[in-house]
Amino acid sequence: MPSVAVKLYSLLFKLILKRRLHNRIHLTTDNNTSFGVTSRPEETISAANPSFTDGVATKDIHIDPSSCLSVRIFLPDTCLHSDTARVRGNSNSNSNGSELDSRFLRTNSGNGVASRRNSYAPAETHNVSAVSSNRRSSYSIGFSTDDAGVSNEVGAYRGYSPFNRKCRKLPLMVQFHGGGFVAGSCDSAANDFFCRRIAKVCDVIVIAVGYRLVPEDRYPAAFEDGMKVMHWLAKQANLAECGKSLGKKVDSRKADVQGHIADAFGASLVEPWLAAHGDPSRCVLLGASCGANIADYVARKAVESGTLLDPVKVVAQVLMYPFFIGNTPTHSEIKLSNSYFFDKSMSILAWKLFLPEDQFDLDHPAANPLIPNRDGPPLKRRPPTLTVVAEHDWMRDRAIAYAQELKKVNVDAPVLDYKDCVHEFATLDMLLRTPEAQACAEDIAIWVKKYISLRGHEFSY
Repeated sequence: MPSVAVKLYSLLFKLILKRRLHNRIHLTTDNNTSFGVTSRPEETISAANPSFTDGVATKDIHIDPSSCLSVRIFLPDTCLHSDTARVRGNSNSNSNGSELDSRFLRTNSGNGVASRRNSYAPAETHNVSAVSSNRRSSYSIGFSTDDAGVSNEVGAYRGYSPFNRKCRKLPLMVQFHGGGFVAGSCDSAANDFFCRRIAKVCDVIVIAVGYRLVPEDRYPAAFEDGMKVMHWLAKQANLAECGKSLGKKVDSRKADVQGHIADAFGASLVEPWLAAHGDPSRCVLLGASCGANIADYVARKAVESGTLLDPVKVVAQVLMYPFFIGNTPTHSEIKLSNSYFFDKSMSILAWKLFLPEDQFDLDHPAANPLIPNRDGPPLKRRPPTLTVVAEHDWMRDRAIAYAQELKKVNVDAPVLDYKDCVHEFATLDMLLRTPEAQACAEDIAIWVKKYISLRGHEFSY
């Protein structure tokens, strides 16, 4: 059974969220006419930190001028390791078996358990600069005097910049947070904690999406925001390639003098972290709770788009306790209808807020992936899909059934089932502090690295 702390958190969470749902269900707003909101005033926000103080640097970017759509980028410090250093490390380790073991595995002195490493290269140490209070615009091409190895200048950006550095390419993981489409944000303290863990364990650049919430913007606003982010990533990759073909360094500090790729208003369009370190050909979608519904929609649309998203390629997706529901209840929906955090009655309220009144149906394609004659490409064209479920979550049976349907058409669709766990157990670990959350992140990393690792490194974790 879940711990006493989990039960208490769940009780408080349900009392607060149920009141907010009832208040907002009476809020009248014109559908999709507002600028939108991506977080609530009561949400605890974690500020972006562009330096590698805990192994991950973060920055926020507003990517759509017509709405509040934004993203937070989580860049792990493993991007600082150059390819030359990694090759040298591999050659040295091959000549000495004991050195390979010592560098590839670190033994925990407390419990003797060997921790996993990233599947790209042996870990190396590096120095990073400290945080400074100086800030810059998300669109400007800033640089750090410490990271770049240049002299200090007045107004210099104190966060990390890949200026004049041999850069290492990392896969991209696009993450959609949970919250029943009503709450949550990409920069909340809980989501920031979770994304930092995933970025470090999976060795990827995490792009957390701040999609529009309901009731200010109902369906399909959040789903459309997911595709807007994918098109933005494709645009970033293409602009970075244009910069290379023009013989310009998109991250050069001289860009303001030499001229760089800009829009009609003069704002830089090239995001330097993604241009230097992002590999869009290895893109994974990860969604938690209602974010899993968005991830599944984006995966379908990515298949339909074909080459329109080039060079972005979705190679896999991770659906964590997806927010699926239907008119015909499953066994778990009956037995666990009053389960922890999100019970079934609250979830129905959330769907009433999310779907337009004339479209409300629990068998809506956004809610139930198992309805017959669903629009979109056939299941056999879906990317490999990992499904995470919890023992005490009423949504588990429908998620497992969806994974089984994918398996029937030869899609790699394993299911990770965690005992004594509740809905959102991994993404709310900042509060719950369960050992299963860390194990879940490591299990996700093991599976994901089959599809994002460079050839020859698939089984080196």
